[in-house]
Amino acid sequence: MKHRIAFIGFGTIAADVADGLRAQSDDYTMSALCRRPDAALPDDVQRLDDFVDLLSWHPDLVVEVAGQPAVLEYAESCLKTGIAFLVTSVGALADDTQRQLLYDAAHAGKARLIIPAGAVASLDYLGAVRHTDGLRVTYESRKPVSAWESELAELGHDIATLSGPVVLYEGDAATAARKYPQNLNVAATLALAGAGMQNTQVRVVADPGVRQNQHTIHAESPLGTLTTTLVNQPSRTNPKTSGLVAQSVLVAVLRQFSRVQVG
Repeated sequence: MKHRIAFIGFGTIAADVADGLRAQSDDYTMSALCRRPDAALPDDVQRLDDFVDLLSWHPDLVVEVAGQPAVLEYAESCLKTGIAFLVTSVGALADDTQRQLLYDAAHAGKARLIIPAGAVASLDYLGAVRHTDGLRVTYESRKPVSAWESELAELGHDIATLSGPVVLYEGDAATAARKYPQNLNVAATLALAGAGMQNTQVRVVADPGVRQNQHTIHAESPLGTLTTTLVNQPSRTNPKTSGLVAQSVLVAVLRQFSRVQVG
């Protein structure tokens, strides 16, 4: 029996995940719910017109790749219905009330709410120390100025003449994820894995001296210290995110149906 994967949205991430599933095996059949009726889909991805259509298709897993509004619109209903739901726009879970609604829905529907690592690593370590007294977690996002062109323009900066780094934000993870919904989903993911939204401190830097997306995570607790730095190539179509994200989502989908898991 083939595993049925329904995407909400079908942009670069979904297309890359679909390519990865095809390369793995023929055990998957795919569909996509797209807001734009003219959105092009591959021949082997069935178009879904609305949420009723999605439910009628009976997916085993729904993969959200359409932004935070899509999480708010579809996740709770899918989970309550018993359908596993994978979230890429993790910033939607920065709000305590909304997050609890989805946790409760997953419990009620006996379904899994899946949050992939996305562009970062070390979630296993943060999970291991999350209940340790005195845990402190900081995260710095440093990206090329092309990822922040509109935000820098609002501050009066011209990216063509910017000579040094600009700190766009310093504060807690919840505010960062809400303030920059396209750039800071990673902050929410790290917070959920570790010290929580208010206790994860975030620094956001636009740097004309870098060409890749850099993520630095630092955690201190009585159990030890962790420092992880990742340097990711930006997505070929969206400099606000890393090309690694699609591969992380692909692995999360494969793990959902695997009998063997490592880590």
